[in-house]
Amino acid sequence: MTTLYRGFDQAELDRQYKASETVPSLDPFIEAYAEGSAEARAALDHVADIQFGPGDEETLDLFPVPGNDSAPLFVFIHGGYWRMLSKNESSFMAPNLVSQGVAVAAINYTLVPPADIDQIVAECRRSIAWLYNNAAEHGIDPNRIYVGGSSAGGHLTGMMVAGGWQEELGLPADVVKGGLPISGLLDMEPITQCFVNDWMQMSLEDGLRNSPDRNLPEEGGPLIVAVGGEETDEFRRQSKDFTTLWQSKGWQAEYLECRGLNHFNVPLELCKPDSPMTQKLLAMINN
Repeated sequence: MTTLYRGFDQAELDRQYKASETVPSLDPFIEAYAEGSAEARAALDHVADIQFGPGDEETLDLFPVPGNDSAPLFVFIHGGYWRMLSKNESSFMAPNLVSQGVAVAAINYTLVPPADIDQIVAECRRSIAWLYNNAAEHGIDPNRIYVGGSSAGGHLTGMMVAGGWQEELGLPADVVKGGLPISGLLDMEPITQCFVNDWMQMSLEDGLRNSPDRNLPEEGGPLIVAVGGEETDEFRRQSKDFTTLWQSKGWQAEYLECRGLNHFNVPLELCKPDSPMTQKLLAMINN
């Protein structure tokens, strides 16, 4: 038996990252994302399909806080293993957060294929630059931008709080003040060795170049590192290890394991005003 990452054989490594096999069907969750996001667009003032970069898919939907010309902003980055979903299923938390004084942006990025991981990370970073540079026009405080995302979006959240990219875009090193990676792929080494790489086509170098745990900033802001209690050992290990790594630098990070929740319903906790995830996010933003 050939062992791969952390002693897993190929079948077990693949099983650890097949989140879809931990639930009977993905359909109810995808429908919940889409329906909640459609309800948000119907109920809230928003600006749709803002072009933030040169690519056709580089668009975002922005939900400001009515009557507030300097609101904090929560940027949500969708998951889907970098090859599924879009911003159109990614604003389900907007009614909850806007009602509590936090603007929301749901961002889009080019999927694989034709994109690769470098392109996707670069596009997400351009969205942060656009939001920072155009904040005043949309009633946003550019000094209170927070980022979150689920699964692949959790990975991309990690790459937004990473170091080494901000100066090239003319941004302050701490442009992102804090993060909420949910079920994040924060260690990309195993992704280069499991079934996900069938479509990602990453070398180990590609993976490590885009691995949040290998690209820490010089100074890290607060993080809430969330995961579902019903997720696989590896998804929970990833979040635990990243929390410990962040804390080892002397930075603030809290591991939040949401009991009884799976990989797909855990981000929906952001729709609930009284959920621990919402409460901890608001505390981080309003600190």
